[in-house]
Amino acid sequence: MSQPAVSTTPSKKTAPSILEWLYKHGTLLAILAVIAYFGITQDRFFTYENFSDILRSISIVTLVAIGITFSLIVDGFDLSVGSTVSLATIASAAALVLYRQEIFITLLVPLLLGIAVGLLNSLLIVKFKLPDLLATLATMYAINGVQLTYTKGFSIYNDMPLPDGGTAPGKFIPSFLFIGQGELFGVPFSVLLMLFVVIAAHLFLTYTKPGRLFYLTGENREAARLSGIPVNRYRTYAYVISGFFAALGGIVLASRIGTGQVSAGASLLMDSVAAAYIGFSVFGAGKPNVIGTLFGSILMGVLLNGLTMANVPYYAQDIIKGAILVGALALSHWQKK
Repeated sequence: MSQPAVSTTPSKKTAPSILEWLYKHGTLLAILAVIAYFGITQDRFFTYENFSDILRSISIVTLVAIGITFSLIVDGFDLSVGSTVSLATIASAAALVLYRQEIFITLLVPLLLGIAVGLLNSLLIVKFKLPDLLATLATMYAINGVQLTYTKGFSIYNDMPLPDGGTAPGKFIPSFLFIGQGELFGVPFSVLLMLFVVIAAHLFLTYTKPGRLFYLTGENREAARLSGIPVNRYRTYAYVISGFFAALGGIVLASRIGTGQVSAGASLLMDSVAAAYIGFSVFGAGKPNVIGTLFGSILMGVLLNGLTMANVPYYAQDIIKGAILVGALALSHWQKK
């Protein structure tokens, strides 16, 4: 009786390929490589003051990028976050300097404006079914026009002159400035705020039923709808959350620089989008996630800080940021494919 043939063909490799390994760990390696390079080439890179500046800038980008992450989770996209940051910055500065409000109103008004922007985006996208890119692009220009019209193109700062010949009655109060400039136990308060938001958002998306429904909505909207998930409601939630975190980032930005600068959030759009897309590849997640977004923000923050210390012009930095974004998008596309 003949014996069954024993296959001598080697089994498929179970170890990840080099490309897959780089996809999972490339972001961490890039962060370490950038830190090592600038640490060697720049004498002032490894100083407390410099790392404090990096962490403060990362905190703002991360807050805005988390909002973008929520919109990406539901298979959307929010281009209006930069203008929302600017609007919140102007709103908080105006509340303090022009209207002499205390900390509660100064925080409440920008956050409500951010939520309103999110509701407007969701109205255009969910209700009127406009493409998310076009809808949020239109919102971006409209919000930018509103804050420029309100300020007439001027920044808001302490003792600023008014059209009637007087000076602004209010000023940036210490409790507000503490958000962006203060420290607790030697750690910038804005960094502690960022870490709290990252941990809370990660736990929410990973371990709660609503968090999982966000992902189900984005993975297959029709299947989620047939399963009884209110997909339009969760899409609305995502854009409202995006507007809220953009406004929170604007508050931190205003408290850090101590002025209300017009269009201050414009540069944050590309940084935040890049951070969110870089997060796709962290630990091979292959999807938008908050922890990955944090690592993306760290990479962008360290890189831009080092380039600034190396006296690289800002327009050249934009080229590098654009290249990083293209690379992040390419990796995301490759992983899906």
